[in-house]
Amino acid sequence: MTKPMLFVLTVAAVCLFAACPAPDANNSANTENANTNAEETTSAAPTKEALFALEKSAYEAWKNKDADFWGPFLSDKFVGYGQTGKLDKAAAVKEYAGAECDVKSVAFSDETMTPLGADAAFITYKVSVDGTCGGQKLPASSWAVGAYVREDGKWKGAFHAEAPVADPNAPAAAPASAPAASETKEEAAKPDAATEALFAVEKKAWEDWKAKNKEGMEAFAGKNMTSLSPTDGWTSRDVTLKRWSEDPCEIKSVSLTNPGSVSLGADYALLTFDSSVEGTCGGQAVPAERGATIYAKEDGAWKAVMTFGTPKK
Repeated sequence: MTKPMLFVLTVAAVCLFAACPAPDANNSANTENANTNAEETTSAAPTKEALFALEKSAYEAWKNKDADFWGPFLSDKFVGYGQTGKLDKAAAVKEYAGAECDVKSVAFSDETMTPLGADAAFITYKVSVDGTCGGQKLPASSWAVGAYVREDGKWKGAFHAEAPVADPNAPAAAPASAPAASETKEEAAKPDAATEALFAVEKKAWEDWKAKNKEGMEAFAGKNMTSLSPTDGWTSRDVTLKRWSEDPCEIKSVSLTNPGSVSLGADYALLTFDSSVEGTCGGQAVPAERGATIYAKEDGAWKAVMTFGTPKK
């Protein structure tokens, strides 16, 4: 469950997921190293070092404006959130490769990796960027999450999203604008059975949050769940459940729309959705968000192992 009860984010722009190095001599070497790191893991469980080598070379490549990497780097099932909203692979390739960005530096911190079986994993981290896109300053720091899947012996990107680090003392953000026509069509599409099953779990969790139902929230959370707090970063299960049950929120209604899901293996799946909440947390209005939850089968039931949210523009 993404956490709209948190303080309002003041910068709704989302940094772009990166490409891989431009094809000059130095960058070609970086690309070869990243691909080698990926190939070395073809028969092994995912490692933090291998996946972050891919992630970091991707940001360096985005910095250097390489458009050739995205086709083979992204899984055909890729989904993410970017400058233009929700992205599939085709939209991601276009956005990531075509951005008018001037990036001076990128730095990573707070890096973690969680395996999802032998052939999938997700990483979380904080990324600091000095740069602009389309003439607009990028958020100085953002919390980020990426999911990788192994396909044809190589690790490929299956999900990416970022949320600017929030300033709890900043004024409330403006209400989200009406959805674009493409988003409206997405919302009208009927979800498949797998998506409906995950979406039912997600909606119940949000209702439990609204009602301060601790037992319901505990049942939703997987044993090793991590959740994004825009002010505190990635937090553990215990810290998350405490925050969800004790945050000073007064919620009248919750609406989740536009569900979509991606399989990350037999016992793992990613759910994406939009949220709209009528109410306040800490005296501030709760922003509309784009959310994502990674689910794992635990004791025969779907449990959340990662929750993320970023404000809709």
